[in-house]
Amino acid sequence: MMNRRTVLLTAAAAGGATLIRPYAGMAAAHMADTYKTNGGEVTIHPVSHASFVMETPVGTIYNDPVGEASAYGDYPAPDLILITHEHGDHYNADTLAALVGPSTQLLTNPAVFDKLPDGLKARATAIGNGDSTEILGLSVDAIPAYNLTEDRLKYHPQGRDNGYVLKFDGLTVYIAGDTEDIPEMRALEGIDVAFVPFNLPYTMDESQAASAVAEFQPGVVYPYHYRDSDPEKFTAMLKDAGAATEVKMGPWYG
Repeated sequence: MMNRRTVLLTAAAAGGATLIRPYAGMAAAHMADTYKTNGGEVTIHPVSHASFVMETPVGTIYNDPVGEASAYGDYPAPDLILITHEHGDHYNADTLAALVGPSTQLLTNPAVFDKLPDGLKARATAIGNGDSTEILGLSVDAIPAYNLTEDRLKYHPQGRDNGYVLKFDGLTVYIAGDTEDIPEMRALEGIDVAFVPFNLPYTMDESQAASAVAEFQPGVVYPYHYRDSDPEKFTAMLKDAGAATEVKMGPWYG
């Protein structure tokens, strides 16, 4: 069976005359953005929806990996896996079991930690809202992630789920998880790269997301977890708000 890299090489060998339509996941596997830190580079690979891979100076980090393990076959094995919460588009024990290597560590919110099978739980550390830890020499803060709107409270109750702030030497990354435009997000400072969701009814709409991003002003924002929403609308609203934040459009649904 050809892997994604083989398909691309086959296309190149044909002289580029034929357009080969990528199957699901191919575009994500080959789209990457690189950011400098004082210790080396951080390279971000969107995979799908809320799942992405970061190659960093401290190791390879997977965020909320779900779906077929083969979707991650072109990336290095994870040194650290972050899990924000228990919903099936963020946590799947079978996927995790297929991805972990001999030294992989997991960092989860307490609710997911309690659900982990024993083999995975032995590799995991739980961290709750407002807490901090150090893992792989990386400082990680757990940021609340929850709904504010009355008819959405059932999806992500306050106090259960995590976002994360990762503090590399010279680069700070915020992963919002599933949340609305909560005060804790708006109060963030010094964020270089942010991943912010918007899709109703589970998180927030484009207007809420743009308003929050315009307030905490990350250097770069990746809209993610936006199925059935409009990232171009978000981008226009952010521009109208006068924000200097650069919007990066990853191939989350390619």
